[in-house]
Amino acid sequence: MCSGRIDLAHVLRALSNGADGVFIGACHLNECNYTTHGNYRALGMVNLAKRLIEHIGLDPDRVKIQFMSGSESNVFVDSVNGFVNRVKELGPLANGNGSDTNGVKAKIAELTKLVPYFKVTLREKLEARLENKSDYDTLFTSEEISKLFEEVPSYYIDPAKCQACGTCRRRCPVEAIDGDKKIIHIIDQEKCIKCGTCFEVCPSRFQAVTKITGEPVPPPIPDEARIIVKKKKEAAAEAS
Repeated sequence: MCSGRIDLAHVLRALSNGADGVFIGACHLNECNYTTHGNYRALGMVNLAKRLIEHIGLDPDRVKIQFMSGSESNVFVDSVNGFVNRVKELGPLANGNGSDTNGVKAKIAELTKLVPYFKVTLREKLEARLENKSDYDTLFTSEEISKLFEEVPSYYIDPAKCQACGTCRRRCPVEAIDGDKKIIHIIDQEKCIKCGTCFEVCPSRFQAVTKITGEPVPPPIPDEARIIVKKKKEAAAEAS
């Protein structure tokens, strides 16, 4: 499998499921078997993963990528052994009785939830193909990662503008939007993964979805206030 297919979510899932470290083997840079050069993408992803887990208090050495060819068994053995020894030095993520250490799993779960946000916000950097491998070491800085967490957006559907067209609800990848025909839609903030899909697909004539940063999201309106009454029906009701 091409290393470019390994996603940031895969790395976080492995750590969340009990792995104390993640090792990724990839082809040598500029020697891609599929001409897609996915190993560059993998290198960028690994460096992002290192900065993210460092942000939540884990040692970045718990994630490693090693470039090698199929004939370099010695490189594979030495790299894996070296990585295993390093992880043993760092110790396990969780303590011996199986409980979570300092809420590590909870922190990883929060990171995982924000993976779509990271991938959208850092798309250009993640797709970059830099000339020198060493340039990837500074591709993502701790200051940049901290700023990303400070600017995590939320999305809110303005009940005064929503026309219950259903576009955002159908396109939401995690089914975080509740609504139906003639029912004003609302976003479940606990399920929302901050991908911004609803914001992008909301018809421009409505502009009902708002992106909020640094401020609390308004509470959802009561269920009885979510029913949309068309103007013709309103006029008919007033006339009667």
